[in-house]
Amino acid sequence: MSLGPALQFADEHGRIHEHVLDAAERVSIGRSPDATIPLEADSTVSRLHAIIESVDSNWTVIDDGLSRNGTFVNGERITGRRLLRSGDKICIGEYVLTFRDAIRPALTMTSAAGGIPTRSSLTDAQLKVLVALCRPYKGGSAYTVPTSNQQIADELYISTETVKTHLRALFTKFALDENPHPNKRARLVEKAMLSGVVTDRDL
Repeated sequence: MSLGPALQFADEHGRIHEHVLDAAERVSIGRSPDATIPLEADSTVSRLHAIIESVDSNWTVIDDGLSRNGTFVNGERITGRRLLRSGDKICIGEYVLTFRDAIRPALTMTSAAGGIPTRSSLTDAQLKVLVALCRPYKGGSAYTVPTSNQQIADELYISTETVKTHLRALFTKFALDENPHPNKRARLVEKAMLSGVVTDRDL
C-alpha cells in the first residue's frame, strides 16, 4: 500500500485497485473509458462523475453537478467541493473509493467519517441484522420500507428482542441513537448503503 495519498476500491469482480494520487494530477472519475479512474461496469455512474484534485496540499473531491446520481462522502451527498480526510469513503454508483493518506491520517476515524463505521467495526451478528434490514432496497428500490423486526428475527432465527438489541447498537455506531429523524430505520438503511457498508451484492 502506498504511504502517500491514494484511492483504493474494489472493481465489479472484487479485485482491489489502488490509484496513487499526484498533486500535479487532476483525477477524473466516471464511466468514460478516458477517465483517469474508469468505472465502466455501472450504468448509474455518469461519463464524467467527479474530480479529485489537490488544493494547497489538501485533497478534495468535486461534483459541481457533473453527475446524474450524485457523489457521496461518508453517506452525505456533496455539492461542489469537499475536503477529504484519510479514511473517507467516496460513493459513486455502486463503487466505494476509500481515500487513504498514511502520512496525514485522520485524528479520529469515527468523528471524521461523520458517524459511518466500517464493515470491520461491526460484529458478524450486527452485520447480518443490518443486511437483513436493507434487503428490500436491493436494486436501488426507493419506494419501500426496511424489513420489520419480526421478519429479521424469522430470517436469522433469533428473537425480536435480540434484533432490537443489535439495532440499538447499530443506531449508536451510525450516530443515530439521538437522531430525531421520524424513521431511524430508514435513515440507517440510507447511511449503510450510501457509505458502502452494505452493498447491493450483499442483498
